[in-house]
Amino acid sequence: MPNSEVFTQSIEIQADLEVVENCITDINLIQHWLNPVLCCEPLDKWSMDLGNQAKFIIKIPIIMPTLLSTIVVREAGLLVWEFSGFFTGRDHWEYQTIINGTLLLNRFEFQIPNPLVFWGFNAFARGLTRTDMQVQLQRIKIIAETIQSDYK
Repeated sequence: MPNSEVFTQSIEIQADLEVVENCITDINLIQHWLNPVLCCEPLDKWSMDLGNQAKFIIKIPIIMPTLLSTIVVREAGLLVWEFSGFFTGRDHWEYQTIINGTLLLNRFEFQIPNPLVFWGFNAFARGLTRTDMQVQLQRIKIIAETIQSDYK
């Protein structure tokens, strides 16, 4: 993706790969780790099948910026959402088994075609976006490790 930005974060989670995968694919669990100013709504029935679509809405009064996201890759250890709207790009979720659990990597690759939105992002949201990605991973870690400990 030419002229794109890429933010990458990762975290080690002491939970099985299946538990971590469930945290990033189950709509009820997603609502627990997603930034509270974001809302995820399926366009149809919630599914992780290729081509499934959802809206991610930023709860900013009046303007409510929205991204349309489509699952474009779904395979063992990898889920990729492609999105369009005020941003275009992809959100990669990669997960693999490690010695004490699962390594979860989130790579957010995007472009902001509108110069005004690009300026606003750089002025106000660049740092917040990076921080939010790490906070979301921390929330996923807590949820997954709690679920894992409940299985034992």
